Amino acid sequence: MKKLLTSLLLFAAGLAHGQAADSVMKAPPASKKWFESFAIRGYVQARYNRLLETNPNLQCEQCDRSWGTNGGFSLRRVRLIFFGQLNERIYFYLQPDFASTLSGNSTLNVGLLRDAYMDLGLDKASQFRVRVGQSKVPYGFENMQSSQNRLALDRNDALNSALSNERDLGAFFYWAPTNIRKRFSQLVKDGLKGSGDYGVLGLGVYNGQTANRPELNDQRHVVARVAYPFALGSQLMEPSVQAYTGQYVVAKDQLSTGVQHRPDLSYPDQRLAATFVLYPQPFGVQAEYNVGRGPEFNPSTDSIETQRLHGGYVLLNMRLQYQQQQFYPFVRMQYYDGGKKHERDARSYTVREAEFGVEWQPFSSFELVTMYTLSSRRFEDFQRPDNRQRGGLLRLQAQLNF
Repeated sequence: MKKLLTSLLLFAAGLAHGQAADSVMKAPPASKKWFESFAIRGYVQARYNRLLETNPNLQCEQCDRSWGTNGGFSLRRVRLIFFGQLNERIYFYLQPDFASTLSGNSTLNVGLLRDAYMDLGLDKASQFRVRVGQSKVPYGFENMQSSQNRLALDRNDALNSALSNERDLGAFFYWAPTNIRKRFSQLVKDGLKGSGDYGVLGLGVYNGQTANRPELNDQRHVVARVAYPFALGSQLMEPSVQAYTGQYVVAKDQLSTGVQHRPDLSYPDQRLAATFVLYPQPFGVQAEYNVGRGPEFNPSTDSIETQRLHGGYVLLNMRLQYQQQQFYPFVRMQYYDGGKKHERDARSYTVREAEFGVEWQPFSSFELVTMYTLSSRRFEDFQRPDNRQRGGLLRLQAQLNF
């Protein structure tokens, strides 16, 4: 009897141990803590633009305000990026910049919001997704390419004149198959200077007054873009076409006293652009051209009028590798004839420019760009109705990636 009781107790203990083990094996995985759902990265760009300068009156407000007279060492960008996949369908991205300069204000290195958006996946793989918030508008390859990856120190005038800071508030729908989304990502990770993942198809509506500016009418801009990166033998190419339309309101704080304009300050703002990219393996080509119409100052009538615009650029580059070091020699030629709606009096431009440079990456965390610029710029507004400047300058940029 004693042996029987002992056996029953041992059996019960073993059964209980097995059930406990099963409960441990089948316990649901612990959910991620909040600080495990996002990451932080960023970069800093420090510049000097005054070497071998031949004309201190040669400037480019949209490019880099430390060009020309009284320019010196400057911080072009100081970016912190917070991002994360909160669950399989929700992604967020937040990017402030701490090297901004407010329009009409001489204070440097002001903190200003660049990106603040969420991606909502419409399927588990997020092949279909909606982006809501302030983000880049899908118009132009170089506009969407991060300044952290771009070769030339500034974006081209022709397409960048469409969108100050490349961004606006709105909602954008993107679609791309999973394998193409991976390819978009890999083109950046592999050092091929990709633009990032803005889908094979992009459609959106946005305010139209550009980033960090209030909406000034009850109409929305509409944008559409189609792009497809594909392999042809050992080469990778990416053609795209994009267009947008809307009504832009010239801001009153950007008007000179005495300039003539429409009573409601509202002007058609429409563009169409084509892009072709051959990624550098080792030779690369990047070319874009756009046409359209928008507000532009006319010095012969002292008025802001709706006028035609057109222009683009061609960039030739190489990717050379020596041990762990990367070298990217490049040359870029650009032309633009049209207005810049977000500058004073929708300033009128004619730009002819050639740039020669090389980017050196001795480590993944550091880059040095040396670039010589030859430029002819006509930039005229009501305060400067006859202003054409020519010259050259050597520009340097050190970039820290973290």
